Amino acid sequence: MNDFDPPRPNDEANPRDSRRWQELLDGLDVAELTATFVERVASITGYDSSPLPTSEIERSGRLAFSAMLQGLRSGGLPDFVPIANDVGVSRARAGIPITSLMTAIRLDYNVLWEALTSASSPSDAELLVRHTWIVLRTVDEYAAQTQRAYMAERERMLREESSALQGRIANLFQDHRSTAADRLDAIAAELRIPRDAPLLVIGAAGDDIPALRVYISQTERSGRAVYTHYLGDILIAFMCSFDLDGPHATEAGRSLLALRVGIVTAGRGLSDLRAAANTTRDLTRTITSDDDTAITWNRGWARLAKLDLQQSRNGLLADVDNALARCGNTERARLMECVRSYLRTGSVGESADELFCHRNTVSNRLHRFAKLTGVDPTIPEQSARLVVGWS
Repeated sequence: MNDFDPPRPNDEANPRDSRRWQELLDGLDVAELTATFVERVASITGYDSSPLPTSEIERSGRLAFSAMLQGLRSGGLPDFVPIANDVGVSRARAGIPITSLMTAIRLDYNVLWEALTSASSPSDAELLVRHTWIVLRTVDEYAAQTQRAYMAERERMLREESSALQGRIANLFQDHRSTAADRLDAIAAELRIPRDAPLLVIGAAGDDIPALRVYISQTERSGRAVYTHYLGDILIAFMCSFDLDGPHATEAGRSLLALRVGIVTAGRGLSDLRAAANTTRDLTRTITSDDDTAITWNRGWARLAKLDLQQSRNGLLADVDNALARCGNTERARLMECVRSYLRTGSVGESADELFCHRNTVSNRLHRFAKLTGVDPTIPEQSARLVVGWS
């Protein structure tokens, strides 16, 4: 504590203070705090014409208030708060002035303090005075982290705008039959990666782009270089490949797989980048509202195959659907559940365990499905139709 820090309450010496403070915090509703904030922030210059959708402001508001309430409970925020980094990056990308961002964060304090005073009784007046410092400190710590992330992202944006390298990167995505080896060597040298080093190629669209931008910012903070380019409406990012899952997976890999993005590996590095980026773009466009994690090639190849078949107007499963329509609803549901499980596990025993039934029941249902539809799920060449059609 320096000479300018206000006196702080000693909750350990005064457990009654601590209990009552926690009770007041328990009475605060994150949804109500967020609604008040969203209503008021719209009047701040920079937010009144911001490209940020209201849903994004609501999402980040909920996470910010949740983080700050946790800080109020524990005496302060940790050194790195993900939502502070998220807000700093996304507001910089949205073109919101730093002064407007700081005004919005000061609004967080007003909303919190009003909620605390509303939840308190007259006998809590001295308690609130004794805890004023923690509210100020928590909001100030959140503001400082957000500001640092904002300024770092602004610097990155300036580098992107001014760097001639972006033009060379764009050249990699153009429709050339091949890029001269010496040109690839020059670009690889500027990127500081081996020309033939495998690359992870990641794509995001629409409302999923801000989350990928935040991931890129966090990844670069760890010292890993990430490069970006737009293919139409899809943001493509690429970097040197690393394990996403398995025994050697890192937190960076697990975090990436948790995003709603498409992911493909360019096995031969920059030579394969354009083809991999096109595949990533197509995978990204198959993401639906039901998806909440990344679509890798292993997860998404069937979707692309299905899309190609639909575009060629081939009725991939029309005969199967017609055959199953002749079943009762209960039988149809059980048959499809059983076949989907078997296609996923490849094992009668595992499917039996998954469905809580006997192995013979699974075998009988697979046989019944094959007899009804003419498609045997146990024969790979025939089951491929089901895998693609149900993807």
